[in-house]
Amino acid sequence: MAGYDVVIIGGGPGGYNAAIRAGQLGLKAASVEKRGTLGGTCLNVGCMPSKALLHASELFDAASTEFKTLGIEVQPKLNLPQMMKQKDESVVALTKGIEFLFKKNKVDWIRGAGRIAGPGKVEVVGDDDQVTVLEAANIVIATGSEPTPLPGVVIDQQRIVDSTGALALPEVPKRLLVIGAGIIGLELGSVWRRLGSEVTVVEFLDRITPGMDGETGKAFQRALTKQGMKFKLGAKVTGARTSKGGVQLTVEPVAGGEAETLEADYVLVAIGRRPYTEGLGLESVGVKPDARGYIETDHFRTSAQGVWAIGDVIHGPMLAHKAEEDAVACIEMIAGKAGHVDYNLVPSVVYTAPEVAWVGQTEEQLKAAGRAYKAGKFPFTANSRAKINHETDGFVKVLADAATDEILGVHMIGPQASEMIGEYCVAMAFRAASEDVARTCHPHPTRSEAGRQAAMGVEGWTMQA
Repeated sequence: MAGYDVVIIGGGPGGYNAAIRAGQLGLKAASVEKRGTLGGTCLNVGCMPSKALLHASELFDAASTEFKTLGIEVQPKLNLPQMMKQKDESVVALTKGIEFLFKKNKVDWIRGAGRIAGPGKVEVVGDDDQVTVLEAANIVIATGSEPTPLPGVVIDQQRIVDSTGALALPEVPKRLLVIGAGIIGLELGSVWRRLGSEVTVVEFLDRITPGMDGETGKAFQRALTKQGMKFKLGAKVTGARTSKGGVQLTVEPVAGGEAETLEADYVLVAIGRRPYTEGLGLESVGVKPDARGYIETDHFRTSAQGVWAIGDVIHGPMLAHKAEEDAVACIEMIAGKAGHVDYNLVPSVVYTAPEVAWVGQTEEQLKAAGRAYKAGKFPFTANSRAKINHETDGFVKVLADAATDEILGVHMIGPQASEMIGEYCVAMAFRAASEDVARTCHPHPTRSEAGRQAAMGVEGWTMQA
């Protein structure tokens, strides 16, 4: 029976970062991971492979449409197997990198499925069915999440796929139906749209990307529609029937009305994710997840002594970078230090083209709270770098307190929004005013100037639009 200061169940962004931080702080740590590689959903079948396909499909689309405008004459030909191969090679390199970091920080990787077997004990069942019991002063649950199933639609990873299956389709669908207009569905839908699919998105709500600032969401839908994506909003899926050649999806209006049948080569179910908390032996220490599978915590502590939880299994944004923040804070608390995560400062990103990124409060949230605010907005059509790069869709919007000028929320849709939102995360962490950003010199010509001009707009002195 091996003894550890901390045993982490799960090797994803929350789990592996927790293990690395524990090693850095001198704790004897082990990460239990049943997948054959480290990195969890994010590195293996989520964030990283999807970004590889987004990047490749964007280049293919640019070669097909934009290159001629730039004076580059080419006739691109899609080699889907090679596109998938380079995606897989990138994933392998990343997962091997985490193995190196484990060795560097003296972290043990225990291969197998882990479950709590009582206070201070983790039982690991390996691929060979051999059982190992680990003794742990602290146990951290970092098992992440899994795709939420949809009643009446059976995912077979053949014709009806989840996000994992959508990353490895054997062909470009002539027609692809996406159930769910959230981040995952829109990102993967946009990949296959650029590669030649006719993509239709079916969404239960009357809008796409719930949680996104309303004005930004409408601009986002217009941009995707202009690219050729179709949307059926306010529609619920009641059933699916597969055949050798495709899928028939039964859809009816949420508000009532006649049902219709949609046909496609493939269907992607992307209605969200749910915590992966079943079969972890939580009952052995008296921890009971709520009705949706989340584990209740107080600063990452569960109701059981020495048992902690982070990432997607607890409340908060289901994002890899949020899990990383949880991991660091949790391990530092275990080590006797202070640990805290401000979830209001966790940015969200949609990695489509244009990208969408935001942090803090939306206009709808500020209005609901009765908080007086001012807004500054700047379009990328007036940004020099965006204009010369033919990337003028979108804008930056800054929301600030009407009395103090403290930045309350920032919403971007446009080129490289994912890279630019970090500036505002830092600013908001220091409770900066919009004027602080407005009076900070930014390099010219860059897209980041749009963020500065929007900050100027809060006080009405935008200079370039």
